Amino acid sequence: MNHDHLPRPPRILGAAGVLPPLACVGLALVDPALTLPATIGGGLYAALILSFLGGMWWMEALLRRDGRVWPYLVAVLPSLIGWALLLPPLLAGGSIRIALILLSLVIIITPLADLRVGDAMRAITGWARLRWALSLGLGGLTLVLGLIGPR
Repeated sequence: MNHDHLPRPPRILGAAGVLPPLACVGLALVDPALTLPATIGGGLYAALILSFLGGMWWMEALLRRDGRVWPYLVAVLPSLIGWALLLPPLLAGGSIRIALILLSLVIIITPLADLRVGDAMRAITGWARLRWALSLGLGGLTLVLGLIGPR
């Protein structure tokens, strides 16, 4: 892979990654009967993508052959955070609204972790811009789902 420029497939597929939460927002707005399933579906998708980001950070640390603990700890936090936020509303009647609002905020700030994770991601021209756009897109749509979701 050329580390000078971001290839076209990640840009296109990355942008397509905001389509599922956009569809969930659309469903919730068009049919109130679908608000709860759309909110849950959007929240699960957001947690899945958050976990994917942690996997990227893990691989970045592995590729650097980093022997420190903290990069791997940071890499597992997204999965644990997504799980911890969604488990209460899915099992015990906790607020899906609060869970999605918190999840959205975590997603929005994930590009800040990219700055600390390693050099490979920063070496790719356009990566930071794409990450911020996708994080703001997914985080913003997840926030909208949290705000319009059931109380």
